Formats: sequence, C-alpha cells, structure tokens
Amino acid sequence: MAKNIQAIRGMNDYLPGETAIWQRIEGTLKNVLGSYGYSEIRLPIVEQTPLFKRAIGEVTDVVEKEMYTFEDRNGDSLTLRPEGTAGCVRAGIEHGLLYNQEQRLWYIGPMFRHERPQKGRYRQFHQLGCEVFGLQGPDIDAELIMLTARWWRALGISEHVTLELNSIGSLEARANYRDALVAFLEQHKEKLDEDCKRRMYTNPLRVLDSKNPEVQALLNDAPALGDYLDEESREHFAGLCKLLESAGIAYTVNQRLVRGLDYYNRTVFEWVTNSLGSQGTVCAGGRYDGLVEQLGGRATPAVGFAMGLERLVLLVQAVNPEFKADPVVDIYLVASGADTQSAAMALAERLRDELPGVKLMTNHGGGNFKKQFARADKWGARVAVVLGESEVANGTAVVKDLRSGEQTAVAQDSVAAHLRTLLG
Repeated sequence: MAKNIQAIRGMNDYLPGETAIWQRIEGTLKNVLGSYGYSEIRLPIVEQTPLFKRAIGEVTDVVEKEMYTFEDRNGDSLTLRPEGTAGCVRAGIEHGLLYNQEQRLWYIGPMFRHERPQKGRYRQFHQLGCEVFGLQGPDIDAELIMLTARWWRALGISEHVTLELNSIGSLEARANYRDALVAFLEQHKEKLDEDCKRRMYTNPLRVLDSKNPEVQALLNDAPALGDYLDEESREHFAGLCKLLESAGIAYTVNQRLVRGLDYYNRTVFEWVTNSLGSQGTVCAGGRYDGLVEQLGGRATPAVGFAMGLERLVLLVQAVNPEFKADPVVDIYLVASGADTQSAAMALAERLRDELPGVKLMTNHGGGNFKKQFARADKWGARVAVVLGESEVANGTAVVKDLRSGEQTAVAQDSVAAHLRTLLG
C-alpha cells in the first residue's frame, strides 16, 4: 500500500468548517477597505531574490534565516515572498503607478517564512496588507490606523487590542542613534545574550525588542531613540498623535518599538493583544519613504501595514464567539418519489434566478424525507422546499421553516416570493 503524502510542516490545510469563518472575516475587512476607497492589487507569490535583499535588508533575520529561496531552471535565484510590501513597490515601479500619483492599495494572500511553527505563526501564513503611495503628511498615517480601528469594531475585538506607536525618525537621525546605542551596548556586552551580541553590529535597533528579561532591564538605562529625532520627525509624530486623539483612538508611545525590516522611517505602529496567551502582534506597519527610490523608482513617500490573518481569526474566535460564519446553505430542496428529481432541479435553477445571493442546495443521492431533512439540518439550512409526487403533479411545493416547524403549500410560481418574505 502506498504511503500517504502529508502537508509540509507549518503549511496547513483549511477545511470547509474553518474556511467559512475566514470568508466572513475577510469579507468584513474588504468591505471596510472599500468604504475608504482602497483598491486591490494582485501580486505573484514568487519574486527575484534581490528584491527582498534590497528591500528588507541583508542582515535581517528574514533574509538571513527565514526565506524560502531556490534556483529555477535558468539559474535565477527566486524566493517565495516573506512579506508583501516589497512586491507591491516593485509592481508600482514596473507599471508606472507611483510617480506623481496617489495610490491606495491592498492585497491579500499567502506569505512564506521558515520559522518554528507555533500557534498563530506558521511557515505558510496569510496576510492582508495595505500600502499608500504619494502622501507624506501624518493625516494618511492616521487614516490607516483609523481604518484598522474600524476593523476591530466590526469584528467585535476592540476591547482586546491596544495600539503602540513610535517614531524612529529620519535615516540620518536613526544612524546617529544607532551609533549611541552600539556604544552603550559595547559597555555592557557581558550582559547580552548571543543573539543580541550578533545583532549589536548587524542590526542594533533589533536589540530593543529582545524578549530576554535581562536585556530589557539593561535597556532601561540605554539612550532613548526619542532624544535623537530630527525636528521634522518630531512634528510629524506630534501631528499624528493629535489626529488620533481627535478621533478618540487611544494609544501608548513605546520608545522601544522598532520594526524588523530595514526600510521603515518615522511612524511605526503595532496593534497588540494579550488575549492569545503571551502578547502577540495582530497588525503592524509604518512609514517607508525611502523604499521606492531604494528599489529603483523616483523618491515617493509611502506608508502601510500588514496583518496576519491566522492570528486575527484566532483572536476573533477567542473573544467574540458571537461572530459566526455565515451559513453554507439557506434553503435545502427536498425531493422524493418517482420522477421528482428533474422537477426539483428545474425549480432550484428557477429559484436561483429569482433569488440571487441566496444559497440553495438540492438533495442528491436519494433517501427518504427523514434522511433528507437530517441533511438539511447538517448544512444549517433555515428553510426546506419539499417536492413529492403530488406537488409535482399539481404544480405546488411545500415550504417549511426548519426553526419553527411551520409549513405552507405554495404554488411553484409563488415560491420565490414566499421565501423572500421568510428569509427577510
């Protein structure tokens, strides 16, 4: 007997019982994006490897340890995308979307990182990302945060996420701060773990978000990033904070908040939760005004964020059990008796024409009425439409409310109108 082939570790199947809640959550997210005037862009999952090395930074954990990279048959180095911003910028440059234009884009799909799989963190994971190009003021930063806050309200999780903000300044200001931080860390090198010692020279800002309690205690005495900000970054951050306060969005300034990718400047933010065990990031982003030029385009201000959908689904299920998947089936068409199946299928097609958007499933595989009603219940149908031999003969159907048990014989020409009333 042949050995079963299983899914790759950390790359999961999502079965029909799971995808229904995903679809409802994704539908909610997309509706909000549409209400803000954002447009979808669809991007390839494979890109040339140099794109990510140039965008993310060669000494980041993502590039050094986590990318799925391979050579194709032509000898070109290709990589499964570990994040979406670089590909979105590449597409914007390639198709002339960015120069002297304002773009508000979103994308959704799988990303890939070779990490240790754990709850909410997988090797293939799904992100929804949002990127805005051509706008440099703090008002668009605020709009993105307000958009995410609207998501949390729509999903019923507002009380379980908190917003952390920081400004990491201009590239020049950050370079000055990096020098001061490295000088401080060198004085206390014996207190650093091996990972922080390595990062101290390759990507010292990442030491700030070390999870090591001893390192965090040491950082209480480290130079503060806020003391090194340039004046323009200070004004930009103050403007953002004022806009959020006017919108009633609470936030905490976290001066140790940096992002794991090298392309960020000025605004960085994260929405975090404690409702999934240890604190986890639900959504994160910031401003990356230098990335378009870094990837070969003309200098273009840009800001965006990405959200992990696996973690979002877990959070919604954990704190808002009332947010349920839409039913797979609204109406189940039951047919029993000689020559009723063709009449049932014809009626089903007619009802689909007259009731667009309603989910109607026709019974197949036979079975008596009892078995068919059990199937209707299994699929979560609210209403059954029943055809037997007598109904076919006299041009009627029985419409049964499966919640109340009430049923009514209706002329087939009137079934759609009756269902419309019953389903509201």
